[in-house]
Amino acid sequence: MRGTSILGQAVARNPRGIATICGDRQRLWAEVGERVPRAAAGLRKLGIADGATVAVLSMNSDRYLELFFAIPWAGGAFAPLNVRWSAKENAFALRDCNATVLCVDDAFLTQVPDLQRDAPGVGALVYLGDGKTPDGMIAYEDLISDNAAMEDSGRCDDDLWAIFYTGGTTGMPKGVAMSHRALGYGSMSYLAMLPTIEDLKFLYIGGYFHFSGASAVFYITIVGGTHVILPKFEPVPVMEAISTHGVTNMVLVPTMITMLLNHPDFTRYDLSSLRTCIYGGSPMPEALMEQAAKLLPKWEFYQIYGMTETCGFATMLRWRDHVFSGPTASRIRSCGQPAPGVEVQIVSPDGTTLPPGKLGEIAMRSDYLMSGYLNRSDETAEVLRGGWMYSGDAGYLDEDGFLFVADRVKDMIVTGGENVFSIEVERALFQHPAVLEAAVIGIPSDEWGEAVHAVVVRRPGTNATAQSLIDHCRDLIAGYKCPKSVEFREDPLPVTPVGKVRKNVLRDPYWENRARKIG
Repeated sequence: MRGTSILGQAVARNPRGIATICGDRQRLWAEVGERVPRAAAGLRKLGIADGATVAVLSMNSDRYLELFFAIPWAGGAFAPLNVRWSAKENAFALRDCNATVLCVDDAFLTQVPDLQRDAPGVGALVYLGDGKTPDGMIAYEDLISDNAAMEDSGRCDDDLWAIFYTGGTTGMPKGVAMSHRALGYGSMSYLAMLPTIEDLKFLYIGGYFHFSGASAVFYITIVGGTHVILPKFEPVPVMEAISTHGVTNMVLVPTMITMLLNHPDFTRYDLSSLRTCIYGGSPMPEALMEQAAKLLPKWEFYQIYGMTETCGFATMLRWRDHVFSGPTASRIRSCGQPAPGVEVQIVSPDGTTLPPGKLGEIAMRSDYLMSGYLNRSDETAEVLRGGWMYSGDAGYLDEDGFLFVADRVKDMIVTGGENVFSIEVERALFQHPAVLEAAVIGIPSDEWGEAVHAVVVRRPGTNATAQSLIDHCRDLIAGYKCPKSVEFREDPLPVTPVGKVRKNVLRDPYWENRARKIG
């Protein structure tokens, strides 16, 4: 599998089709097909060959997207950096992946002096912005205009294509190494799960540094679709882009869907072009899903479950299984069935494969798992065992192969000897009309070891009390699972760049100077 062949397919399939829309700038696939080999030649002159790493620190843009292909075309490996990280964290990643070229846009020029000082291996700086090229940097557009197209380097199969950094909130970031084979096969499997692959226009709102924000670059390119690029998620620009460009596909997390539906300008925009909304990253409350299905009747929702290490996905809950009543209604609480080419099993602590209905750790196997964590053989060996990726998530499979994720193993609460999965409690809380956001954590308890604690953001204009929420939960779940305490917050809950609630931020203050039994 030669990853850059993905670009060749797009150019051959749809040369006069629009490849990228970024602000006021649009380019056809034929243009992108000419620009990438020239940019690659420019990178080659900067020493990129035989697996050398190019790092990118930038907001999403059309130039950034071209680098996904120009870097391997030149023979290099690609390392997108986290736009929310400090210069210190990004310098660590630059040293970890041994980057020799760094591409930056205007938003991160202020980090450059610190990065040059702390990551001395970076020998060349490429400017991705539209302004005057800063001193000591090379303009990306000059790489294209000053160089003739080069032949593809031929990187393929198990050669490294990209390094996506994960973590950084509870420890040093880990570089997830993805090969040409993994990204190529993973992209084709993703396409096989979509309801249609014709005339796709994908709207990017998640940063390319995270696999959930970047995965569509590969599969939308294969089919010669259109990449509509926004630098970040904001409700009004997202709704404007869908309405203006006829966007058909996008990826959202539940918090983003909530922000769209509750925005005062929601009804002003025609959002009917969107056909497929992929969601994931955190559980979708059933009440929110029902509201979204009612207010956006032409949208078909597909949930994915996976992680960067599994090429971003492993299972999908298709729209046909988003059923709210009847004998299959329980499926909406699942993450769907395994994707094509993926095997899923549930494993006990002693390594035994468990039967349907039994709770254990979720393990996955496919041809598009990561190669490993860069420079971390011990940590790779912990999660990649016998060809299986051990997720750290607890869950079970039903008789029809639908995967139900209970929680992160480390987020499980042990209270009075009983295991409580925070997701189950959160689902109960979300069924209360006053709850806008909710996160459930375990806090110290002298009596129970851990106590179930809820952190809630109420909907504007509501005044639910802690006791009313606890009573509400008692009608839905067992008493030992119900919150023993409720904390109300006015501000949104802290989230990661992809919208997952940072439970460690909520939980850690309670456990300061105390040993926690789980996680």
